[in-house]
Amino acid sequence: MSWVLQMLGIFFLVGGYASALSYRRRGGSTGAWLRGRIARLGRPVLGVTAVWAVMTPVLYALVVPGTTLRTGSTLVIQPLWFVGVYVAVTALTPYCVRAARATGAWAAAPLIGSVAVVDFLRYGPYADAVPSWLSLLNLLPGWLFAYQLGVCWGEKRIGRRGGVLLLAGGAALFAVLLLVFHYPASMVGVPGEARTNSHPPSLLVLALAAAQSGAAILLRERIGRLLRRPSLWAPVVVINLSAMTVLCWHQTAMLAAAVPGSFLGTVAGLTAAPDSLGWVLARAAWLPVFAGLLILIGRYARGFETPWTRTTKARRAAAGLLAAGFAVFALGLA
Repeated sequence: MSWVLQMLGIFFLVGGYASALSYRRRGGSTGAWLRGRIARLGRPVLGVTAVWAVMTPVLYALVVPGTTLRTGSTLVIQPLWFVGVYVAVTALTPYCVRAARATGAWAAAPLIGSVAVVDFLRYGPYADAVPSWLSLLNLLPGWLFAYQLGVCWGEKRIGRRGGVLLLAGGAALFAVLLLVFHYPASMVGVPGEARTNSHPPSLLVLALAAAQSGAAILLRERIGRLLRRPSLWAPVVVINLSAMTVLCWHQTAMLAAAVPGSFLGTVAGLTAAPDSLGWVLARAAWLPVFAGLLILIGRYARGFETPWTRTTKARRAAAGLLAAGFAVFALGLA
């Protein structure tokens, strides 16, 4: 399931494509373009962390257990690592564009090579002598790989032939890494596993991203024709306009149901251990409740995605201070 549901490769591909188009038609300097992109990512993050900085002591005063607050804070802060990585790769867009114009899709080759070298060092015959922090070297090239492919696509340096090569090559590398080099099958971290593919990304993640990117490039025109239908295009637009709200607040929506449920004891699919097929079915029944709560929260949180034209510097500073305090608190717990 994680081979299908882990879509970060597609996300970074489309992000690189969109950034290349936006960068090409930028009206001002590179600095102004970058500040605008970072502000769009930063406002929602600042909003959710500032709100949780206020909510945490209030919930504690309302007799919510400290262990529940620790779990909630960790769940809220965990998805936000992605924003930091995305800001970093976005800042590299001008260099990605130059590389794409100079070498085409080959601009992504050094990135996959870098990840392969680090994986060899941390999983190869001399792994015991390699420090654990070495894996962090995969963090930037691992996620920049699909982004660079997206920039090349946006610069028209990858076409259908390139899509076929990415799909076939990525799928072949994926199979070899699984069957010959015994990489973990799950694309997300699993408790109890000695190795993980996701934090930081391993070579298997890049192989999947290559295959997914190739499929996306080949299917783009067909999907585009489908999305000319207003009934299909409308929900895409609505969700896309609230993408950062969904990212920042989906865990809060789940906690809005789980925390009250915890006072009722063990509730299937909500507070019970996820150890059976029955739990999965019960969890599926809870998803519409989570979605409804997210829509309700998003009605107010959506304002964090829009430019703060009427907010004073003092309020922005207070929000920043609260956000920083909550981030330190949550990261300390993690």
